[in-house]
Amino acid sequence: MTQPPANVVPVCYRHPDKETYVRCNRCDRPICPNCMNEASVGFQCPECVRDGARSQHPARTTFGGGSSGTQGTVTITLIVLNVMAFLATIVSAGTGAVAGGGWGGLLSGITPLHQHFGELGYASYAPGGAPHGIAAGEYYRLLTAMFLHFGVLHLALNMWGVWVVGRPLEAALGRGRFLALYLIAGLGGGVAAYLFSAPNTITAGASGALFGLFGALVVVLRRLRLSIAGVLPVLVLNLVITFSFSQISVGGHIGGLITGALAAIGLAYAPQKHRTLVQTLTIAVLALVLVVAAVWRTASLVG
Repeated sequence: MTQPPANVVPVCYRHPDKETYVRCNRCDRPICPNCMNEASVGFQCPECVRDGARSQHPARTTFGGGSSGTQGTVTITLIVLNVMAFLATIVSAGTGAVAGGGWGGLLSGITPLHQHFGELGYASYAPGGAPHGIAAGEYYRLLTAMFLHFGVLHLALNMWGVWVVGRPLEAALGRGRFLALYLIAGLGGGVAAYLFSAPNTITAGASGALFGLFGALVVVLRRLRLSIAGVLPVLVLNLVITFSFSQISVGGHIGGLITGALAAIGLAYAPQKHRTLVQTLTIAVLALVLVVAAVWRTASLVG
């Protein structure tokens, strides 16, 4: 067998023009400084690093969510959607956006978009007109209403709350679970408002979803054995405000709070062995209960 000369210096397998005496700790091929990736012991070449990354399971949170939730993408997207919906309400007011009741929704007025997509139980837009609302078959209002707001202050307060509470929850639960929590809490608030508000009242806002996030945060912190001392005063203050002003939908806030807390219990306390199944069933059962409650309310209004 022919042996290479003893004085031949090894070269990097990816850069033949670079001499090196360092070898990959996994495949033993020579690698230059540009190809070195520090490992727990020694160095690895780029190909072995990629192979190792593919063989590893992605990092998961305590509740089964992906680590991508730490980026807050869903929280930011929800805020953007709410802001865009608010701008659409201003546009829908036309000339009333700069002159008229509530400055066409800029301050607190009801705009055409509120009339068609806000939560309305059962009423007509004009005396003797055709009935509109959820009981008239417009069930989409239960979801669209959570993205509409009455004025800048209403929007700003809710979005500030979503920003503060949403990011830690999204990081803990992951994107998908957090989005499911937000929507089911918002739906819970909408159905509760439908059950307990006057049928001719238009309600809107992300408050139900936000209260659901507050309830969920308390559950998640307790599950992680962390202090809830910083959350409870804010939650209590918001509850006091809820019961202090007649314009606020008490049913929407309390319904969102209860629904969010129940959803969080299923998400946070699901056994690891069947975690995804239990979490999915929790959201599905809550959604089914809310749908049944909405159908029952419709029957009571038009029956």
